[in-house]
Amino acid sequence: MAALSAAAAISGIVLGWSGRSRSARQDTVADATKDAVLRADMEYIKRGVDEVRLEQRAAGQRFDLLTERVTRVEESAKQAHKRLDELYNKGDR
Repeated sequence: MAALSAAAAISGIVLGWSGRSRSARQDTVADATKDAVLRADMEYIKRGVDEVRLEQRAAGQRFDLLTERVTRVEESAKQAHKRLDELYNKGDR
């Protein structure tokens, strides 16, 4: 009877230990999966931020070019007004 009790206790310990180690492995796999998903999401966000930065830089360059063109158009319009004023003043004489 004592041997049976000892065998039951030992088998309970072995089964409990194996169940605990299996549970620990499953937890490790679950944690690794969560970490992998989190890293993949972070990489996706990083790529998105990099794309936004590139677009912002390109938009800044387009804005600079547009500013330069507007300045040229304003100068051209100013010269055209001067010529028109000269023609108008010649016609008054």
